[in-house]
Amino acid sequence: MINHIEFEEPEVTVIGAGLTGLTTAYWLKRKGISVHIVERDNRIGGQIQTQHNNHYTYETGPTTGAVSTPEVAELMMDLAQTSDNVCRLETAPDAAKRRLIWKGDRFRELPAGLLGAVTTPLFRFSDKLRILGEPWRKRGENADETIGALAARRLGQSFVDYAVDPFISGVYAGNPDTLVTRYALPKLYALERDYGSFVRGAIAKHKQPKSDRDRLATKKVFSAHGGLSHIPEAEANYIGMEHISLGVSEVRVSQEQGAWLTSYKDAEGRDCQLKSRWVVTTCGAYSLPDVLPFVDKERMQAIASLEYAPVMEVNVGMPDTFGGDYCAFGGLVPTKERQEILGILFPSACFEQRAPKGGALFSFFMGGIKHPEMLDKSDEEVKRIVTRCLHTMLKFPASAKPDFIHISRHRRAIPQYTATCGQRFEAVKSIQEQFSGLLIGGNLRDGIGMGHRITQATDIANHIFNTIKK
Repeated sequence: MINHIEFEEPEVTVIGAGLTGLTTAYWLKRKGISVHIVERDNRIGGQIQTQHNNHYTYETGPTTGAVSTPEVAELMMDLAQTSDNVCRLETAPDAAKRRLIWKGDRFRELPAGLLGAVTTPLFRFSDKLRILGEPWRKRGENADETIGALAARRLGQSFVDYAVDPFISGVYAGNPDTLVTRYALPKLYALERDYGSFVRGAIAKHKQPKSDRDRLATKKVFSAHGGLSHIPEAEANYIGMEHISLGVSEVRVSQEQGAWLTSYKDAEGRDCQLKSRWVVTTCGAYSLPDVLPFVDKERMQAIASLEYAPVMEVNVGMPDTFGGDYCAFGGLVPTKERQEILGILFPSACFEQRAPKGGALFSFFMGGIKHPEMLDKSDEEVKRIVTRCLHTMLKFPASAKPDFIHISRHRRAIPQYTATCGQRFEAVKSIQEQFSGLLIGGNLRDGIGMGHRITQATDIANHIFNTIKK
């Protein structure tokens, strides 16, 4: 029985105050549409969280995004205006484009072009010849071909081992032999499907005319000046914290007389209710069975069964670089090398004021789909591993001591876009078609990166606005 009801009537209720939910609500408010967000955590931003430790600024969730679509650039330009330039885009310098791959006893530079690909020690000679012949290779016929199988077929196994595998570890913390290309890397899949070749497709895409808006998608690595948390903070400030309920529980959505009712307990344990024309969910797939209890079990299971990679992120502040060359985006570690880490990013090489002058900030990553057991190691074990890697992989002298080591564990960090995606996407589509005014967003579809989240949120807001305007 409801003892207390806070009854509001926003036009849109958004479930989840991560990047997708906040960006959706931000654009809705910019378009004059009333919105209210409910969030189970006591803070906004979802996995995005910037921390500060003396003169170090580091992320405990996503470390960077890519300006992969015009929507990313447009959001950041708009936020700079609405936040009086407090939130503004910061892109990494060209020098930070270097990607390193561990092989043997040191990091080696990942080649960025054809010449580098045929001269690098990372790949076998036979596969270098295979890379040269890629434009004339036959198209694949398996629509659900994995990334690993596709890359091995077109470029060779050593390319998979020392380029694709570490790349997939860095992006998905996943396994290239289970992630399906058309879901996990749809642009790569389209190059072979549409042009018959990665190389021919890349050349053809480069030659295509671009509008001024298309050119906003620079593909550059980005953060916000001062840390990624400035993005959700700026969005929330514009939306208004009075329109965001934090620390809620028992969120349930139901229909009543053509309207959507979102019931929940607020942070004080009071029963609350929101009535709206639209409901947008942006929470994890695992939360949806409880949030949308009216959906039949078969379709809901297709969504809720989504697998997530567990990831541990360890930030390390070094007061002195001892002359080391850390001017790169970071270094990734192939599975074949049997190390205890997935890779190391160099945030202080990419963005300003992430470490004190003369020092450096490093972000170590462990776990993933292949080694979930790493997240069960104690803090002391993790610190020993990281300290050892500082000396053996980053070549710090034995006397070098970090200013701090900060450990963050994320049990459900990154969705895995495997062969089950088709069933999940179809279930989402059919549910939305059946229940008008319900939209299911979040990283369970449309990609996992920050650019994907911003683009999806923009599309959702535009869809609602255009429907209301009719």
